[in-house]
Amino acid sequence: MKCVLLAGGLGTRLSEETNLIPKPMIEIGGKPILWHIMKHFSVYGITEFVICAGYKSNIIKDYFLNYKANNSSLHINLESNEVVFEDSANEQWKVSIIDTGLETNTGGRLKLIERHIEEDHFLMTYGDGVGNVNIDELIKFHLSHKKLVTLTATIPEGRFGAINIENDKVVSIKEKLDTANKFINGGFFVINKKALNYVASLDQQWEKEPLSKIAEDGELMAFKHRGFWRAMDHLRDKVQLDSMASLPNPPWKTW
Repeated sequence: MKCVLLAGGLGTRLSEETNLIPKPMIEIGGKPILWHIMKHFSVYGITEFVICAGYKSNIIKDYFLNYKANNSSLHINLESNEVVFEDSANEQWKVSIIDTGLETNTGGRLKLIERHIEEDHFLMTYGDGVGNVNIDELIKFHLSHKKLVTLTATIPEGRFGAINIENDKVVSIKEKLDTANKFINGGFFVINKKALNYVASLDQQWEKEPLSKIAEDGELMAFKHRGFWRAMDHLRDKVQLDSMASLPNPPWKTW
């Protein structure tokens, strides 16, 4: 499966950082959070990525165009223009960076990259959240129930919208409630391409009309993850994740 990464939003709640760079390129532990997410998927053999870019997409493009230089020591002979990389990073990744517009909503971004997905199913997550989700088990669960969409349900610190689950089926999605001890949508989706038929326009938010309708039709299932998960929504999240990243084994690190 390919992994689709939503990385095109403005990230207004982190404007201290995103006035200069797109949110997925904010660094924790000296690496963009997008890199941490991709490293996690690659542990499970997921090495083809489709990045839905928008806001300041040139920064994401420049990072991957110069990936080896950005992640290695190097020696440059200015006379001959020879460059020698020392201990060069050698990820076995194939990365497609697709401009999906500045104003396009999350559902529209998925619709716009549909033509880049040849397989029946694909993985999808947001470019601002890390977790130690078992991707093998997530895929196995998705293929076993034969529904259109699986989301990863996780229990956060407590400021997100809650989802109601009955027998692993998502019954409803509610926003901005007191979510103590309640599961929420943590991203890390597996999606059957047919689910994109629920996206009616480019300004639709995937998490609202399309996903709610998929749930109403009994086609949305929840993979319960009780391990680590954290979204980088505010500056305090960035500071906390940056601090965790300095640990010998950050709680999301699987590589």
